[in-house]
Amino acid sequence: MIRRVQTCLLLTTLAAVCCSCHSAVVTGHTQIPAAERPVAKDATREELLDAYNAIARNMKTLVATVELKPTAGSKYSGVIDEYHEVKAFLLAERPLEIRVVGQAPVIGKTVFDMASDGDTFRVSIPTKNKFLVGSVASERNSSKPIENLRPQHLLDALLWPQIRKEEAVTMTEFNNEKGRYYVLTVLRGGYQLEVLREIWFDRSNLRVAGIQTFGPKGILLSDASFADWQPVDNPAAGQTSISAGAAAQALTSFPRSIHIERPHDDYTLEMQVTKIVVNGEIPPDGFKLEQPAGSELVRVGESAEIKPAMESKPQ
Repeated sequence: MIRRVQTCLLLTTLAAVCCSCHSAVVTGHTQIPAAERPVAKDATREELLDAYNAIARNMKTLVATVELKPTAGSKYSGVIDEYHEVKAFLLAERPLEIRVVGQAPVIGKTVFDMASDGDTFRVSIPTKNKFLVGSVASERNSSKPIENLRPQHLLDALLWPQIRKEEAVTMTEFNNEKGRYYVLTVLRGGYQLEVLREIWFDRSNLRVAGIQTFGPKGILLSDASFADWQPVDNPAAGQTSISAGAAAQALTSFPRSIHIERPHDDYTLEMQVTKIVVNGEIPPDGFKLEQPAGSELVRVGESAEIKPAMESKPQ
């Protein structure tokens, strides 16, 4: 009997100590006002698919003035080169046409002119008197990462591919200290299912916050993030192409800040959109880029690598 009483006393004492220890963990208490609490909106898989496809399906052409700031290399390669910001004029049209003309700040001198039709890319570099031609499908990377920048990489981040009805799509949630997200995962079929694309939605506004594109065996080809959504510069023209209110609102706005990472090409690209017009007319020769007279033709993958056209800042 005495042992039972002692055991009960011991258990009671331990319980009291544990309770006191747990209560001591709380060292502060902050009451966040209702107006300052972040909002996590709810949406269904079908609603997110409709919101994404409203942009992907209805944005046919894009004309923009942007500021590009590339960074080549990474901690993994051991060298990081930061390049001067370049003002660029960009034309894009579905399915695969794009042209980007980059000019040096202030003086307005062309430092590169590049185009792609989905099969072949062409890059003119007047400062080096070079004209590069190569296959879009080429997997050969340069030892100088800045030379891996291709016009189609920008196209992938600007004109999103539509999610087709026959494609398998899953939906998950992801939460961290930065926010709460919905993630649509588009799967690639075949003998073994693989992830083709992941589309991230910020639950604070249900806008697309990022798109990750994967290659065979799960290789991360591109990681693009989008922020600062603002109206396009021709909202009336954008609204005429779709009737649904929510879809029209999505089409008439576009992210002004775009961050593109190409880990296997070993470069990142910051893009600030200063002006953008969607679904406008583009002249038939807008994407035509011919080799300048007197320039040296370089077939990428068949000859020695060249030096980058944009000089890097000293480290």
